[in-house]
Amino acid sequence: MTETPQNLRTSAGRVKEGALFGDWLVANQRLSPEKLHAALVEQAKTGGRLGEVLVRLETLTEREVTTALGEYLRIETIAIEDVSTINIPIARQIPETIATRFCLVAIGEDQGKVLVAIADPLNVVAIDTITVKLKRPVRTMLATARDIQRAIEVIYHGTDVQEQKLRDLVELEISTEEDEEEFEQTSSIAEAEDAPVIRFVDLLLSHAVKSRASDIHIEPQEKSTSIRMRVDGMLQDMVPPARKMQSAVVARIKILSEMNIAERRLPQDGRFKIKTASRDIDVRVSTLPTIYGEKVVMRILDAGAVEHNLDKMGFEPHLLDQFKNILKQPHGIIIVTGPTGSGKSTTLYSALNYLRDPKKNITTVEDPVEYRLGGINQTQIKSEIELTFASCLRAILRQDPDIILLGEIRDKETMEIAMKASLTGHLVLSTFHTNDAPSAISRLVYMGLEPYLLASSLNLILAQRLLRKLCEHCREPMELDEDTIRRLHIDPKEVKNTTIYQAKGCSQCNNVGYSGRVPIFEFLPIDRHMRDRIAQGAGEVDIRAMAREKGYGNLSDSGVRRVMQGLTSADEVLRVTFSED
Repeated sequence: MTETPQNLRTSAGRVKEGALFGDWLVANQRLSPEKLHAALVEQAKTGGRLGEVLVRLETLTEREVTTALGEYLRIETIAIEDVSTINIPIARQIPETIATRFCLVAIGEDQGKVLVAIADPLNVVAIDTITVKLKRPVRTMLATARDIQRAIEVIYHGTDVQEQKLRDLVELEISTEEDEEEFEQTSSIAEAEDAPVIRFVDLLLSHAVKSRASDIHIEPQEKSTSIRMRVDGMLQDMVPPARKMQSAVVARIKILSEMNIAERRLPQDGRFKIKTASRDIDVRVSTLPTIYGEKVVMRILDAGAVEHNLDKMGFEPHLLDQFKNILKQPHGIIIVTGPTGSGKSTTLYSALNYLRDPKKNITTVEDPVEYRLGGINQTQIKSEIELTFASCLRAILRQDPDIILLGEIRDKETMEIAMKASLTGHLVLSTFHTNDAPSAISRLVYMGLEPYLLASSLNLILAQRLLRKLCEHCREPMELDEDTIRRLHIDPKEVKNTTIYQAKGCSQCNNVGYSGRVPIFEFLPIDRHMRDRIAQGAGEVDIRAMAREKGYGNLSDSGVRRVMQGLTSADEVLRVTFSED
């Protein structure tokens, strides 16, 4: 067996254990003394191993902790990046319950010993249990819990549990009659309560949540139904229901959303909640009549997957400091602009989280309320009873607010009330739909706002987009061609001194090459000189030129910096951004 420090074998004194491992990290320059002290203080409060605390505090990554721990304990570490190398028959000799309980997995054999990847190599009970179960000696190797959990899924369930279950369910329910007519309305309602339909919808939602999807699209075609989910901004095909189940699946979703099942001619909106092991997830549903039936779009609002923390939004340090200083101003308006799905709501909720204070009255007007924040008064507009943005905003101004979040500036009336509110001692945050920050000014003027009023009230315009983030496990270096360098306005000298990456694709990212998204920003703070030019009627070309003179780049510039950091690819920046400079 591998030798381990005796003091780590004891179950007591985890803080002492952490201190010893921490001393080793500091001595080997893996951690600063200050960060070790902070981690030990947190460990004393919350318990757990030091490595877990360091990952939770984002001081080190899980893989960095695992590698360091392996060196400290003198145990071999392994990164299970390619699950196809696992010997499945050997791996399945360990029951799934044991593998899950102890977070371990058998990956092969060597010289008569079974190779076992384990997250906690000091767990003597786990090692004894699998040794008895396998009736063979084992050699343990250290791996991250995330790698092991993904391997368990592949070994015992195939590459994707939910998708396979969906396929199995659809194969069972395929109709034997190819020319079967569509079900009548009453039949659809009855079918919607059948176990196969309920199970299909549940699996569909579970698969989408697990895949980090933001939306599910159910689209009727002439002789079939297409189902797609949007992951990292791109639509991907899902397993469609059997033709026999099509109308029943839509009816089931409408029942969950408390919609009118009988109404198929008009658009409807609804929402419901689904429960996962650790949290509740809101699902917002919209139906739209098409020539082949009702199209359904389900927006998945997973509050647990989004952390509303300004410090983790991806702002560059100097822009983050400036943004916080602008948020601290007692009055004025801050506008976040960009297309649907560009992360505007996340930015505004993060700003509200930063501003949240028991001494302040914060009120929002939204359509709809996407995430619920404690300590904040949130109002959802209802146009059917004439509770509009404008009428709700007027009422809020009589509620003694300090900070107002206006979900969207949609018309001249709402815009004028918001601007006047910002001039009368209120801080107003809102969203707008324009291509970049400078064009928001000309658009507001075009809508009828006087330039002098805009100049007096505006504090900041922030344009943003979301780029797909390169998969860290498979990204590969590349050389940019001259045309790409020219289109992105990159300094050729800078390219020579930087490693540029492109997408490749592996099992970790479902062979897409990207996993997750990273934001890019165009920052346009309105200072005294900018206010004078806006009041004089300066157009967006002049405003854009002034912003560049002051050192504020456009969205493309922000994207290029992400490329230089190795976070995304040049192709992704060209896909999402444009440049008029």
